[in-house]
Amino acid sequence: MKNMDYYIRSEQAVYESIIQNRKNLLKELIEMKHADYQAVVIFATGSSSNAAFAAQLYMSAKLAIPVYVEEPSVSANYMLHLNKNILYIAISQGGHSYSTIHLVKEIERQGGTVFTLTSDSNSPIAKEGSRTINLGMGIEEMPYVTLGYSATILVLNLLALEIALLQAKISENDYHANISELEKITAHLTKVIEKGANWVETHTDELLEAERIFFIGYGAAYGVAREGETKVTETIRITAFGKELEEYMHGPYIGLSEQDYIIFIEPQGLLENRADKLKQFLKGHVKNIRTIYADTGGESEDDLLLGLATDELLTPLYMTIPVHLLSFQISKKKGINLETSAFPEFDQITKSKI
Repeated sequence: MKNMDYYIRSEQAVYESIIQNRKNLLKELIEMKHADYQAVVIFATGSSSNAAFAAQLYMSAKLAIPVYVEEPSVSANYMLHLNKNILYIAISQGGHSYSTIHLVKEIERQGGTVFTLTSDSNSPIAKEGSRTINLGMGIEEMPYVTLGYSATILVLNLLALEIALLQAKISENDYHANISELEKITAHLTKVIEKGANWVETHTDELLEAERIFFIGYGAAYGVAREGETKVTETIRITAFGKELEEYMHGPYIGLSEQDYIIFIEPQGLLENRADKLKQFLKGHVKNIRTIYADTGGESEDDLLLGLATDELLTPLYMTIPVHLLSFQISKKKGINLETSAFPEFDQITKSKI
């Protein structure tokens, strides 16, 4: 089985392919150019949900409408009130998520329109939905997805760009400028991987001792923080949290411990000063505070500088790479076999995956 590291290092080639083939991947959606959407609602769980939060603000900025991320189970069972003026998107990277498949069934049963995003066009969710968008990345064999998370963000960003262009919400020049920016990010991924791997190696000893890790982000980087919680919990199997900056400042900080390991995901955007104030407070109470910066900056040699200046709303396309590398490398150092389920009876009992 190919491991997480393989898929992380595949991201550059996959990004290039998705950008090049975007018109074909999104063909069915593009052909619905008459639709005048008032909002977008994305249904997803796990890493798919994290990716949706990472793309949410960029999509909203380009489409100039609200974009919401909802839990499929809650929506399907308690508040599925369909609106023809809303674009519904259901994401299941592997295509086997029970709750997301159930939601698609309900929307289709009620006569609604929903686009499903998946990497497997033969998966249960692809067969259930009548409108499927393939993520254009092949099938990821690892149960703990990395490439699928990143590809989902890129496809959602491109989806927003294509609709915005069709609806004249952005000009042709703006559209091509955004594509060029995505290509610039893609070209930088090899350096991000190298820097991320070196940073994790340097901090391996302290990460091995961590009992609780907090990832803190704001804006689009909130999706990265959430993905940090998901991946560290899945792979290293210690307590991890992914918090939005202000959310952490309104309650969770009270429960901090001197032993907490705190990683700020810093896209160097609108709320950087707020994040700096929180760090100033935490330095008086916590030993290990590290920051992953989108570009340059920072005051400590313990921070990771990824060296790419771009729109803060696009930073999740590369800022998650160090988080994924951390999850893989530390789990490997701990001798955790990621190809073997920690609880093999879970899916047998819960049927969480179909």
